[in-house]
Amino acid sequence: MAVANSSPVNPVVFFDVSIGGQEVGRMKIELFADVVPKTAENFRQFCTGEFRKDGVPIGYKGSTFHRVIKDFMIQGGDFVNANSGPSTNGCQFFITCSKCDWLDGKHVVFGKIIDGLLVMRKIENVPTGPNNKPKLPVVISQCGEM
Repeated sequence: MAVANSSPVNPVVFFDVSIGGQEVGRMKIELFADVVPKTAENFRQFCTGEFRKDGVPIGYKGSTFHRVIKDFMIQGGDFVNANSGPSTNGCQFFITCSKCDWLDGKHVVFGKIIDGLLVMRKIENVPTGPNNKPKLPVVISQCGEM
């Protein structure tokens, strides 16, 4: 996700995050529905739990940030699969923690954190083990739309 000017028509979603069972705060994310409507709506529905598969709600609540690379990104949403190619929308996402010009043209930027950067930094600084997996569970304990 990157920094851009806010639009009052774009939806705002939130993640309440716990690390090692301790609540660490809330991240609010503006989704760029005015630029990438399909991707923004897909992500919004995973945040609200509106997305359903075979009638069962599926979403980010209770899922983890399963990959953390300090000074690069935090990755979550691993309950189906990641990007399957152009014009596909999965559920995995990552939030960049610094400028990443080498990713330009490779991934869709669909939102930005508008509040809760400290929470992102807390996640970014969790100790990790093999494959950049956090040593403590980093869980989206609650999520939804503002």
